[in-house]
Amino acid sequence: MKQRQQKKLSHRLFGAILSGDARSAKALLRSGASPERRNTDGTTPLYLAAVQGEAEVARLLMEAGASPDIESSGPGSEGTPLCAAACWGHTATVRELLAYGADPTLREDQGAGWSPLDWADNGPHPDTAEILRAAGAHSTTKAHPVP
Repeated sequence: MKQRQQKKLSHRLFGAILSGDARSAKALLRSGASPERRNTDGTTPLYLAAVQGEAEVARLLMEAGASPDIESSGPGSEGTPLCAAACWGHTATVRELLAYGADPTLREDQGAGWSPLDWADNGPHPDTAEILRAAGAHSTTKAHPVP
């Protein structure tokens, strides 16, 4: 697929994720949109779906090949999808990510940052924290993240 067409599909995929339009996201993925192509800021589609709490879109992205443990690197969008979903207490998205193999012990910032459980505990999102604990997560720190 030509680079220009892939870029256009990717842009439309990010729009579908932001609007919570799973039907459009599915159609775009079927049309060849990459489930892992970052936007110009470095944000991954799966990270955006996770932070938005779009569990169905997250599932579609992972079905299409998005890795649940790839860190996003966009400004204000740094981290793993599971940490993003846990931070905001998006339990359905946390469940989807875990179902597709997200590592509940994986810390952000190449292992130097917070774990998903740290984010859920400090959210506070007890329901999300319980799901993560049941999946084998453990807390790595009680300090607040550095901005």
